[in-house]
Amino acid sequence: MGKRLSNAVLDDLPAALRRPAYVRDELKAGIVHLGVGAFHRAHQAVYTDDAIEAAGGNWGTIGISLRSSTAATQLNPQDGLFCVGSRDGDRESLRAIGNIRTIITAPENPAAALAALTAPEIGLVTLTITEKGYCIDPASGKLLADHDDLRHAHDPTLTPQSAIGYLVEAIRVRQRAGTAPFTLISCDNLPANGARLHSALIQYAAVSDEALARFIETDIACPQTMIDRIVPATTGEDLDRIEAVLGCRDAGYVKTEPFSQWVIEDRFAGPVPAWDRAGAMLVSAVGPFEAAKLRLLNGPHSTIAYLGYLAGFEYVHEVMATPELRRCITELMEQEILPAVDPPPGLDLTAYARDLRKRFGNHALEHRTWQIAMDGSQKLPQRLLDTIRRRIREDRRYDRLALAVAAWMIYATGKGLDGKRIDVRDPLAERTAEIGRVADGSASRLVEGFLKLADVFGEDLSADRAFAATLEARAETLLARGVVAAVEELS
Repeated sequence: MGKRLSNAVLDDLPAALRRPAYVRDELKAGIVHLGVGAFHRAHQAVYTDDAIEAAGGNWGTIGISLRSSTAATQLNPQDGLFCVGSRDGDRESLRAIGNIRTIITAPENPAAALAALTAPEIGLVTLTITEKGYCIDPASGKLLADHDDLRHAHDPTLTPQSAIGYLVEAIRVRQRAGTAPFTLISCDNLPANGARLHSALIQYAAVSDEALARFIETDIACPQTMIDRIVPATTGEDLDRIEAVLGCRDAGYVKTEPFSQWVIEDRFAGPVPAWDRAGAMLVSAVGPFEAAKLRLLNGPHSTIAYLGYLAGFEYVHEVMATPELRRCITELMEQEILPAVDPPPGLDLTAYARDLRKRFGNHALEHRTWQIAMDGSQKLPQRLLDTIRRRIREDRRYDRLALAVAAWMIYATGKGLDGKRIDVRDPLAERTAEIGRVADGSASRLVEGFLKLADVFGEDLSADRAFAATLEARAETLLARGVVAAVEELS
């Protein structure tokens, strides 16, 4: 690897590159972020840079990686600098983001991670740790009794292993030291993400310390949020392309789309960056925005991922360029999802859905169906199953939604329609592979096996015979005739 992006080379970069409009050396840390992956860099880090430029403040970010040293390896040699490329068709605008001060790899230095979280100047902790990082069952909301980190919950003298464990320990230390509570902001695609985070913290603390659990319940603010920006995985080809543009290597580069949205419940324990001046919406109720996004964006996105992957498409835009599949996604959104979404204030849902389809078709993003398909067992309840529940309550059809669920079932077995192995990345991958082995190509056995996963489908859908019959019909067509025939059957 040649010369790296860093403070030392910032002035030598192309004039078209937008640089931070503040003095990085003077910026002190006020935020800790858990999970400094691509999404954080393309979303919250951009809003924070804009907020600092608009209103100042010591809102530098200390990143903590809870699993691997990848983020530290990418960003620490670059003084925390990285570039975000906003891509639309054949156009790309580049900017350097400067608010990250350093990255700590918690498994390598847990004391440094805890010290960052307990520093008095840290008033804000943000998280992008994915659904499985909350140590709770996505269906019931209960703490996972078999989670590895519960050893720390029972014995706080042990080193935490999870985000929830580190946060509970940090709250414990701060409370004992008389340090003011921080605000905790989940930026993950979860329904009621703030409430879910708050509940996980309370349940975890209560395992060994009821008094701490009560303190968390009354004194720790976890506002709800809704975040929206498509951020595909960065490839080696992307890094080579940006190196040619910059004249130096940026190992932390991320690509994204021009669109970005952040809705935050206006409920904080103390000051926060001027995110509202950076375009974020501070509102009293996030729920309607969250439901619209989870159902209208994430639901179709997962549908595209599973149907598209099974049909042999690598990228989202390829799926949307296929007439039969684009029609299916359009009908899914307009006929089955839109009637099941209550419009948030000021949002035209029909126009929103139309714009989403345009975003899905942005070929410059090269968003892989396989990437979106990860962790489906954690995502389906809020992306697809809650919409199905509403359709059932209202006695309306949900055939395309069921087709998406059936496609996930086939995908999750680890064997595609062409018989080739699928690299399934999911907490339940072993269980779903076994269901597929037992089903052995039978749609009825496949559905029967998957509906036993009550932690995905809940007790209600698991016992719903009409739901099972609909799934079986969709799975049968997929297995016998393929994706295109399955979607055409519904048009």
